[in-house]
Amino acid sequence: MGVGPVLLIPTGTETLLGADKWGAGPTAVHLKQTGPWTYGILANHVWSFAGEDDRPDVNSTFLQPFLSYTFKGGLSLASNTESTYDWENEQWTVPIQVGVSKVLTMGRQPISLARNGRYWAEGPDTAPDWGLRLIFTLLFPK
Repeated sequence: MGVGPVLLIPTGTETLLGADKWGAGPTAVHLKQTGPWTYGILANHVWSFAGEDDRPDVNSTFLQPFLSYTFKGGLSLASNTESTYDWENEQWTVPIQVGVSKVLTMGRQPISLARNGRYWAEGPDTAPDWGLRLIFTLLFPK
C-alpha cells in the first residue's frame, strides 16, 4: 500500500494533448503478489488550481485495477483498465487492455517488452474503438 500526491503539469504542445492547467490531488496504490499472480488498484483524483482561464477546469478521478500472471522465464499476461471519470463533463473513459510482456536482457541491461491491445468500452465520441500499445522499459533491479 502506498499513498502520495499526483501532479498535473501543463506540458502539452497542442490543445488536444493537454489541459493547460496545473493540478494536484491524492493518489494511492494497493498491490498484492501471491505466487505468480499480481493484482491491485491504482487510484487518484486531480483538481486544477491554476492555468489558462479559457480552458475548462480539471476535476477527474482515475482508477486502474490490474491483474497479471507471470510464467517462469519472465513472460507475463496482464489485463487492466485505465478508467477516468471527468466530473466537469460527467463522462467516463474506460479503455480495457489485455497484453503480454517479456523480461529479457540487451547485453547486461534488463528490459521489458510489451504489447497491449486496447478496447474502449466507454468514452466520448472522439475516442477510438480499438488501440495498440507497444512498451519498452529499461529495468534497474536492486
